[in-house]
Amino acid sequence: MRQELKSLPKTLADDVARNLVMVARLLDGEPEEAYQYSRVALRLASRVAAVREAAGFASYMTQRYSEALTEFRAARRMTGRADLWPVMADCERGLGRPERALAMAGEPEVKQLDKAGQVEMRLVAAGARSDMEQFDAAVVTLQSPELASSAVHPWTARLRYAYAEALIAAGRGDEAREWFAKAAEADTDGATNASERLAEIDGLEFVDALDPELEEEAEQAEAPAEAKSRGGVPDEREIFEDEEDVEEFYDEDDLEIDEDFDGVVPERSTDAKA
Repeated sequence: MRQELKSLPKTLADDVARNLVMVARLLDGEPEEAYQYSRVALRLASRVAAVREAAGFASYMTQRYSEALTEFRAARRMTGRADLWPVMADCERGLGRPERALAMAGEPEVKQLDKAGQVEMRLVAAGARSDMEQFDAAVVTLQSPELASSAVHPWTARLRYAYAEALIAAGRGDEAREWFAKAAEADTDGATNASERLAEIDGLEFVDALDPELEEEAEQAEAPAEAKSRGGVPDEREIFEDEEDVEEFYDEDDLEIDEDFDGVVPERSTDAKA
């Protein structure tokens, strides 16, 4: 990318670089903001392949699949590389054209991909099969030496997870549990929610201890217990801040105040005590 930016005047190259850095920082967490930075970079340097590629990924992450496909195609024409082929095929899926994605899975460009790219292409092809409700075919598409291998690579968890989901869609839930477990074992970076899916199958439920709603429910549940410890009756007394509060709480007919009362309470007679 640095090499590509050297084709620009230094000041312009610095401006483009700053926008590309922001795209990279925001792409996962704030994709819409990343998209806005990518459009600025695109206006400044549309003839730089790295800019077109960055704009493509920002569009892809915000589900602007038509724009993403346009940018990826432009970047590929400029570089001649095939590494964007899987994500281009996935854009076809996003545009509702799974048959085109399947056609791309059979093109010569796939052979130019490295192992990670080939696995990615297999994932896209399986997704296209599922889009067309060819669930058994999706299962077969994912069956490969990479899936059977016990070695763990950056794409292993996602491949196993996709296979488990394909098994579920094909009505093979018993087998799916095993593959969700394998995906969870390989997923050290939290790339999937395999652990949660496994828990669902086992009938377990994850609870967020920091959920404010759950905290409020816990406080409400504790209230009757506290009341019981005080004798079984909840304490409904109110503390009044000023005279206006008192007047608002009591009705004039409820309380008569003896203006001549000197503050001394007369003693009760012995008979009254008895």
